[in-house]
Amino acid sequence: MATADHVDLEGFIAGVKRRNPGQDEFVQAVQEVAEDIFDFIQDKEQYHEYQILRRIAEPDRVVSFRVCWEDDKGAIRVQRGWRVQNNNSIGPYKGGIRFHPSVTESVLKFLAFEQTFKNSLTGLPMGGGKGGANFNPKGKSDHEVMRFCQSFMTELYRHVGADIDVPAGDIGVGAREIGYMFGQYKRITNQFTGVLTGKGLEFGGSLIRTEATGYGAVYFLKSMLENVGQGIEGKTAVISGSGNVATHAAEKIVQLGGKVLTLSDSEGFIHDPAGIDQAKIDWVKVHKTKRRGRISDYVKEFPGATFHGGGARPWSVPCDLALPCATQNELDGEEAKTLVKNGCIAVSEGANMPTTLAGVHVFKDAKILYAPGKAANAGGVSVSGLEMSQNSARISWKEEQLQGLLVDIMAGIHSSCVEYGGSAGTKHIDYVRGANIAGFKKVADAMLAYGVV
Repeated sequence: MATADHVDLEGFIAGVKRRNPGQDEFVQAVQEVAEDIFDFIQDKEQYHEYQILRRIAEPDRVVSFRVCWEDDKGAIRVQRGWRVQNNNSIGPYKGGIRFHPSVTESVLKFLAFEQTFKNSLTGLPMGGGKGGANFNPKGKSDHEVMRFCQSFMTELYRHVGADIDVPAGDIGVGAREIGYMFGQYKRITNQFTGVLTGKGLEFGGSLIRTEATGYGAVYFLKSMLENVGQGIEGKTAVISGSGNVATHAAEKIVQLGGKVLTLSDSEGFIHDPAGIDQAKIDWVKVHKTKRRGRISDYVKEFPGATFHGGGARPWSVPCDLALPCATQNELDGEEAKTLVKNGCIAVSEGANMPTTLAGVHVFKDAKILYAPGKAANAGGVSVSGLEMSQNSARISWKEEQLQGLLVDIMAGIHSSCVEYGGSAGTKHIDYVRGANIAGFKKVADAMLAYGVV
């Protein structure tokens, strides 16, 4: 085989942009990884010869399909659905399904690309994928959501399977939606297999899946702090979001002796100087999931708090710790500078790529403890992987076992980041670099073993 031409980083990114016009989120995700990988592979000719990074940055396939459904008034509605299967070199494609108006092909390609590295870091045999639709379940009746999910799965079932591609939930897709989709898959295929994770406990789901992403982000934060001789106890934390990830991250911070000051949604954020304790977190969980209410209602229930509307984000509130747990690009460069200026010492991402590239550079330049989502929020997919194992063996593990496995997996991811993120002559760990290189190496070496496929 001929020796490959060594394209520099700038040329590589120019090529990604040229091949993916208008897909800003995907280009951003690739650039964030490539900035570290190019340095790592500089003297590793095989990775260049086999064009490994170029191949990882080109999904195996992108499936796009029409989803027709009928609303409660009898009107026919049409949405677009996708499944992006990025890379299955180390296991079946694995990644969530997102239902939200902001879903585009670019968003799903970035998520599937990130998922490839995240799943690699867990040490479990899972490839990277992502899917979804520009459907908004908010304001829809249960029957409307059911009809949409059934129509979505009627197309998706052709492309997934327990040993092919195993979707899970994500934004807009919770236990209700997973149940409807699993029921439709079972009806069409006449098979009861672990084709979806995040299922109800009654039909093959796993304990602690609900808590796993939020808890995992805090476990990783705890490991980073302990690595520099500190802990969470006594520290203040600002958290964005008020859904599953955010509330469980808040819960674990409180359990470990920290004080949570904020939660948010798309309308703005609440700031509670007294601290958002377990009773308040429980209220938010019920309010957001059962009543499907807004976070602004918190101040009516707890008058000591204030609500900051107009889509305001909580990063101006002074804190020791920050956990962005809402969505992509919710923390920009200026907000990152504000966090650093106000004394924030550690950031752990509970969402996927919540920090813009400018913000990432601010955190890296300031040398604060900064855990990217592909490492810090891997707890959810880790327990999804454990759910796959339980489904394959037709068993259910106890909560104590699963909690122990989650702690071990997050500690293992932290160790991998330390191994590849350290620099000679300094104690500082670049967790972004560590996560990118550790995640890349496992996938890349598997791809080398397969040859050009």
